[in-house]
Amino acid sequence: MHENHKKGISRLRRSVAAFFGALLLLGGSAMAAGTPGQGTGRMLVPVGHTVGIKLYARGVLVVGLPDGATPARRCGLETGDVILQCCGTAVTSTEQFQSMLQSSNGGSLELQIRRNSNCRTLSVTPEENESGIYAIGAWIRDSMAGIGTITYYDPENGTFGALGHGINDVDTAQLMPFSSGTILPSTVKTVKKGACGSAGQLKGDFELTTELGTLYANTECGIFGRAEALSDLGEALPVAESGEIRVGPAVIRCNVEGDSVQDYRVEITKLFRDSSDPRDMLLEVTDPELLTLTGGIVQGMSGSPIIQDGKLVGAVTHVLVNDPTRGYGIFIENMLEAAS
Repeated sequence: MHENHKKGISRLRRSVAAFFGALLLLGGSAMAAGTPGQGTGRMLVPVGHTVGIKLYARGVLVVGLPDGATPARRCGLETGDVILQCCGTAVTSTEQFQSMLQSSNGGSLELQIRRNSNCRTLSVTPEENESGIYAIGAWIRDSMAGIGTITYYDPENGTFGALGHGINDVDTAQLMPFSSGTILPSTVKTVKKGACGSAGQLKGDFELTTELGTLYANTECGIFGRAEALSDLGEALPVAESGEIRVGPAVIRCNVEGDSVQDYRVEITKLFRDSSDPRDMLLEVTDPELLTLTGGIVQGMSGSPIIQDGKLVGAVTHVLVNDPTRGYGIFIENMLEAAS
């Protein structure tokens, strides 16, 4: 029988898709052996509730360039570049950057950009388009919003971790350059079931006017923040070291209906102790109820905590698009290392 965990997170108003959900993969990895450990001694609350997530970039991200000899192309700007400064002034939003372009009156502007991990300076000359607006010919983005799942809450210091993987830009697949962010109350309205070759998805509401906490990091192993407002999230469990995790039965804690959080049975089928990304273990959903509701792992379930032998062992991160009953998870110790 499933244990129903009601969470102290209120219902929502704005309807959005869960595009921060599980990443889509087609293949697996080789299994590596490990040695049992003794535990970390840390106690965390496995949450499993969805939240709305708003993330703001540091600078603006170039997400696309149209064809042709645009000012952006001529100056050497590339998709994936982050525009950090314009003429020595920090770029904080798309609106602000566009205002800077209008103020140029067609004069040359010096841009400081970051490409991968390197900073460089480019000189661009905006051109007036058919609408009389100065532009450089680049699509840019400064923020993202969607639904994801909180993995853990630390009652000792009010910090939390979510997703188990980073928030990537949907066009460039790059990790969004982080400036700030918030989490918002969320509830699940509908579920698009997963099927072979077609990813499922949680869809729900979140309220833009109520903040539950703030983010301080967007990493390859998850997003992290502080949320002293969270309470009544359930019992704290010991944190497992990766060496204690074994092939065998486990549960994942998910919010796939309304405001209700519930445990569902899974099987950990393989362990990848030397993985270089958030794919540390292979999971298979065995719970008939979850398979009926979602078809397996769907987008929006990323971050759902994995519990085995009474310990928090990790979080769901990916779904296999050719078999939604299976997916990957990250070891909790790797999430906690990224959080610090």
